Amino acid sequence: MNTNQIIRTAFAGLITVGLATAASQALAAKDDNEKCAGIVKAGKNDCGTSKTACAGTIKNDRDTEAWIYVPKGTCERIAGGEVVAKSDKK
Repeated sequence: MNTNQIIRTAFAGLITVGLATAASQALAAKDDNEKCAGIVKAGKNDCGTSKTACAGTIKNDRDTEAWIYVPKGTCERIAGGEVVAKSDKK
């Protein structure tokens, strides 16, 4: 395995853990979470976007409009993650 494959595998693992955590956190109180865009795997978004009307329908990984709830402070630690302000209607 070369270095690039190791990095990709590690990143995929982190995203998987993040998505699993986000799925359970989405049911928690919204005050403990923040919307994080740009990190979602295809079909795993928490809400609709300008491209789709429903949760779980985004077609591309890491779409900049698709977001999921993550624990506060987590989004900015994930490569490509961008906190979506509560007033934004993404």
